[in-house]
Amino acid sequence: MTRGSLLSRLLLVLYCSIISCDSRPERSAQKVDKAPKAVKAVNDTPVSNALRSPTAALASDTLNEVMKEKDIRLNGVLPRYFSLKEFRKALGEPDSTKLLLEEEPCTNIFQEADGSVDPGARYLFKSGSRFECSKEKVAIDEVNFAHGYYLMFKGYRLDGHTTMAGLKQIFPNACKQIGTADVMGDGQVQVAILREDSNNVSDGHIELFIKDGKLYKLHWWFPC
Repeated sequence: MTRGSLLSRLLLVLYCSIISCDSRPERSAQKVDKAPKAVKAVNDTPVSNALRSPTAALASDTLNEVMKEKDIRLNGVLPRYFSLKEFRKALGEPDSTKLLLEEEPCTNIFQEADGSVDPGARYLFKSGSRFECSKEKVAIDEVNFAHGYYLMFKGYRLDGHTTMAGLKQIFPNACKQIGTADVMGDGQVQVAILREDSNNVSDGHIELFIKDGKLYKLHWWFPC
C-alpha cells in the first residue's frame, strides 16, 4: 500500500469517528434532584405529642379547665394573695376570727417549708367566706357567693346568679364530669373540679359548688 493510500484511509477513519460522536443524543442540562430530606421542625423543636397523636390531642381537649391564681380577682379587686391592710380596705373588718390551732386543718396555706405554722395564724370570716391570715398576709380559702361576693375570671363574672348553663359555657369539660357531695351545713350539692395549673404540677384543685342550679361556693382544696 502506498503512503498516499494509507493517509487517505486514516483520514476516512477519523472523519467517521467525528460523525459518530456528533450523532449521539444530547444530554439534558437539567439537574436531577435528589430525594428531599425530611423537614425539621422550626428551630429543631420537637413536634408536640398532641399534634403528633390525634388521641393525645383528644385527651388534652377533655381535661378539666384551669383556674390560675393570676386570673382571678375577688370583687374585681383582690387577687388570691394580699395583705391584711388590703383586706380591711376592700372588705372591712372580719365578722369573726378563729385560730388555726383550734380548727387543726390538715393543710395550711402559709405553712413553712419545715411544716411549721405560725401559732398566731387564724381564719378570718366575712359574709360567709373564709380567708387564712398569717401575720400580715391573707389568702382566699373559700368564697361564698350567697352574700354578694363575686369573682372575675378572664372577663367572666362568677357570682350567686351564675347558673349551670353559664358555667357550662366557661367550664364545659368540668361540668361534664360534675359530681355530688354532702357538705356539712349545706346539704347535698353538685361539685365541679377545676385544675390549678396547665401542667398538673399542683396536687390541689378548685371546687365549684352548685346549689339549686346556681353557683354557691368556691373552695381551694389541697390533700393532707
